[in-house]
Amino acid sequence: MSKFVTNAWYLGAWSSEIGEENLLSRRILDLPIVFFRKRDGSPAALIDRCSHKLAPLSLGKKIGDEVQCGYHGLQFDCTGHCTKVPSQNQIPPTANIRAFPVIERYGAIWIWMGDAAFADETKLIRLEHYGEEGWGIVTGQYIRFDCNYLNITDNLVDPAHTTYVHAATIGSPEGSEVPVKVEQTDDYVLAYRWIKNVPPVPLARKMGNFSENTDRFQYYYLYLPSISCVDFGTMEAGLEPTEENKNTGLRSFSYNFLTPETSDRTHYFWLHIRNYKTGDAEADKDVERLMTATFLEDADILAAVQLQQAETGVREHTKLAIDNAPARVRRLTERMIQAEAPI
Repeated sequence: MSKFVTNAWYLGAWSSEIGEENLLSRRILDLPIVFFRKRDGSPAALIDRCSHKLAPLSLGKKIGDEVQCGYHGLQFDCTGHCTKVPSQNQIPPTANIRAFPVIERYGAIWIWMGDAAFADETKLIRLEHYGEEGWGIVTGQYIRFDCNYLNITDNLVDPAHTTYVHAATIGSPEGSEVPVKVEQTDDYVLAYRWIKNVPPVPLARKMGNFSENTDRFQYYYLYLPSISCVDFGTMEAGLEPTEENKNTGLRSFSYNFLTPETSDRTHYFWLHIRNYKTGDAEADKDVERLMTATFLEDADILAAVQLQQAETGVREHTKLAIDNAPARVRRLTERMIQAEAPI
């Protein structure tokens, strides 16, 4: 059985990574993929293996709208059809290779790794406030995590870890005893909490003008199988927790797109949408530094966890109440994987 959900849109590359002529190779769900652009600028993706000797097509070159293998010159169009075999007129039917559905949105190339018949563009997540007036964005970010993607999804529906892992960035000791609430729908698992009447965290102190205590909210959405949105904000203490009041303070939507590379490595793409200091290039740089530092804190602890799990063969010895949301995500993900398994 597969280790991954295949019938889903995964972020394969940022749009800026794929130019008019370059071939981008990236391993996704333990398969080698080559991304390229056709002459009209639209993206395409093929298995990164020539059907002859399995040479990576990414070591070849583009010829118009096609990719030419760098070993013996076979050419493939964006549908995976072999259009040319040098020195012979007959093209064997086995020469065709697999192509993958792709779409370009939000400055990214998204790839569907499963059955192409189910590749529905309406299933792609909608990013809150993306491109809207009054909201700034830091995008095009990438980190490789040396761990299984499910260890990261555990982390991304776990507000409790912020107090300890992110003390220098988005965490504070005041939240350590605040319980986490959990909700679940067909599309996502949500873990959230409000931390009320407490001093602002380092990020809020740096980016806002808070001189008194604040109310802070953390809403951790995990859209199955592996897209996270953290709706994070700080506002004056005592205000009603309405959507309008949430937007009066500092508010951000931090999107994290987890694309499994292998069973123990993950591509971690991220972008950050915020309502403060928009249009400020220095603030953009500050947010990039702060969020990168935050995610690297996660990467360090999760790499250590992965090593211990590999050594012991055990994922966890003890279950805690804070594991409610991570356990739900894992159960739902496993159901999705089982539903795709051949009968």
